[in-house]
Amino acid sequence: MSEPAITPEIVAEHGLSPDEYDRVLSIMGRAPNITELGIFSVMWSEHCSYKSSKKWLKTLPTKAPWVICGPGENAGVVDIGDGQAAIFKMESHNHPSFIEPYQGAATGVGGILRDVFTMGARPVANLNALRFGAPDHPKTRHLVAGVVAGIGGYGNCVGVPTVGGEVEFHPSYNGNILVNAMTIGIADTDKIFYSEASGVGNPVVYVGSKTGRDGIHGATMASAEFSEDSEEKRPTVQVGDPFTEKLLIEACLELMATDAIVAIQDMGAAGLTSSSFEMASKGGLGVEIDLDRVPVRETGMTPYEIMLSESQERMLMVLEPGKEDVAKAVFDKWELDFSIIGRLTDTGRMVLTMGGKTVADLPIDPLAQAAPEYDRPWTPGKKLPEIAAAEVPERPWGEALLTLVGGPQGSSRRWVWEQYDHMVMGDTVGRPGGDAALVRIHGTKKGLAATSDVTPRYVVADAHQGGRQAVAEAWRNLTAVGATPLAITDNMNFGNPERPAIMGQFVEAIKGMGEACIALDFPVVSGNVSLYNETNGEAILPTPTIGAIGLMPDVEQSVGIGFAAPGQALLLIGPEGSWLGQSWYLAQVANRAEGAPPPVDLAAERRNGDFVRGLIRVGKVSACHDLSDGGLLVAVAEMAMASGIGADVSAQGPHLHAALFGEDQGRYVLAADEAEAAGILAAAAAAGVPARRLGTTGGDALSVNGKDAVKVADLTAAHQGWFPAFMG
Repeated sequence: MSEPAITPEIVAEHGLSPDEYDRVLSIMGRAPNITELGIFSVMWSEHCSYKSSKKWLKTLPTKAPWVICGPGENAGVVDIGDGQAAIFKMESHNHPSFIEPYQGAATGVGGILRDVFTMGARPVANLNALRFGAPDHPKTRHLVAGVVAGIGGYGNCVGVPTVGGEVEFHPSYNGNILVNAMTIGIADTDKIFYSEASGVGNPVVYVGSKTGRDGIHGATMASAEFSEDSEEKRPTVQVGDPFTEKLLIEACLELMATDAIVAIQDMGAAGLTSSSFEMASKGGLGVEIDLDRVPVRETGMTPYEIMLSESQERMLMVLEPGKEDVAKAVFDKWELDFSIIGRLTDTGRMVLTMGGKTVADLPIDPLAQAAPEYDRPWTPGKKLPEIAAAEVPERPWGEALLTLVGGPQGSSRRWVWEQYDHMVMGDTVGRPGGDAALVRIHGTKKGLAATSDVTPRYVVADAHQGGRQAVAEAWRNLTAVGATPLAITDNMNFGNPERPAIMGQFVEAIKGMGEACIALDFPVVSGNVSLYNETNGEAILPTPTIGAIGLMPDVEQSVGIGFAAPGQALLLIGPEGSWLGQSWYLAQVANRAEGAPPPVDLAAERRNGDFVRGLIRVGKVSACHDLSDGGLLVAVAEMAMASGIGADVSAQGPHLHAALFGEDQGRYVLAADEAEAAGILAAAAAAGVPARRLGTTGGDALSVNGKDAVKVADLTAAHQGWFPAFMG
């Protein structure tokens, strides 16, 4: 078959600008062939090279005494004591999930699982952060159904519990949904595996599933805007097989218990290309690969197709010489492909052969390390004015509360998480629906808390405060169950970075995130950037999703959001509510999306959160809920619905709706035995923590200042009813 000529049109189809192609010519000293061009295309795609974001990502804090490995590996690694480490990461599968929701979401789960177990960790929990278009958009229901089924289908079959996450609706996602998947695994600190290849002459081995034509140019597609013809990109969506992935997990972990593996890398975006280039580059080596030895499931596959395929459930390894038979026996036992496809060299070049001929010969470092790095022009966002509570009309609080807890944003997500097996493995302690999920570390008292958070409406209004708030809320959610926050992974979902306003959102969000991470001792250890999330020039809301984990020394000490008993004292920690700008109340009750979002006082977050966690750890608190979307009354209603127990709360301040529904930050509601209340308030005063008596639990209704009442059963019916009715 003759090679196509490399024309400007073919270069443009591969997502390379004329300047970037000139750089290719300079590196190669000649025109590339089509396979070489394809390799440059995926390695220099936004998805693989971070060329628009790298400059700013480098400013994030990534170190702490408990961080074993920060960004740059397959996943981040933190020490959790007793010779154990937690390994975790979040990644996007946005574009594939819009085009083919079931397989797009399923392979997103499969890919993030591989990022974690490739480092030697057994996956113990999955989370996901999902964002869909307006509920009344004609595609939304179809996309929700497909994505949820794909996540459940893959996670349930592979036997890893899906324990938490978030689901949000907004018209900005009508043409570009977000599917961010997160996995957490546990490994021994002396058995962590990295991707840096070493040992000239060592064998390079392909394991897992065969290579097909699915997913070719998936990385390139993920680095471009959608247009009207995005449906035609179905061939670039991978197809997943969770049963094979389960075998691959067990085979890899079995081989990792030997001393056979030098380096290991999963084949994710850009498949065999990125895995081989990254491993060789990290080790400062070259590699020779015989493409005739790559297991394929389709006839007549070209070098281009083999190198760019994103077929799932595949790994690349470098083995110790003489250990090939040991490794092959393991993969034969698990009925997986095993093939020695090449060897490491000292040339610093990637040489690919097929049919006895050299089909590509490329320098490794310029592709892996010298990808273009742009300092894109950016403009700061316009600061929106604060909205005074007096300017927002006041509705009866009971009516407003039912609107908030029973609408698309505030309704229960039970319909979603009941499709996920969140109890498999038997170690899930805190189920979905609380502030953070909690998973026991098998065979111990310890637990890992996990959450996913971001408030895109805050970020679009003020990206700097929105970035601070996303990190602070993740920290608060871990704290609210009693866990010590350890570290975060981020998934930066934004529009087209070539537009200065969008790039400005990214830059300001990163700055805010960095400030919060420093103030809260909450380093970034892994992450993913997903840009060009827009359709026909309409960008999504900027969505820097924060996935976070924390350590609970004893899961028996943790608390949930449900009231434990009637007759308990309710306490408010933090300031009174006053801030209605960008609030649920303003948007859903007053039908106005405007104003500045609530400011985030990081010193107060730290002080208030450390105080609350200390109370939980010594057993002074029976329930805790952080205040976020919907403010004070929504939080109390969620606590009441989780337990079936009512409460009477007192609201203070000149504007009742601002006191009840303001979204001021750094706040918690605690429930405690009456005998503990005075002591907690005294301790708060001594620590400089704002705190007051909020009310008392009891009865079957929620009331405010002893007046009016809404039955908890009516709240629950509204809260549980929306999602099943929507999905029909």
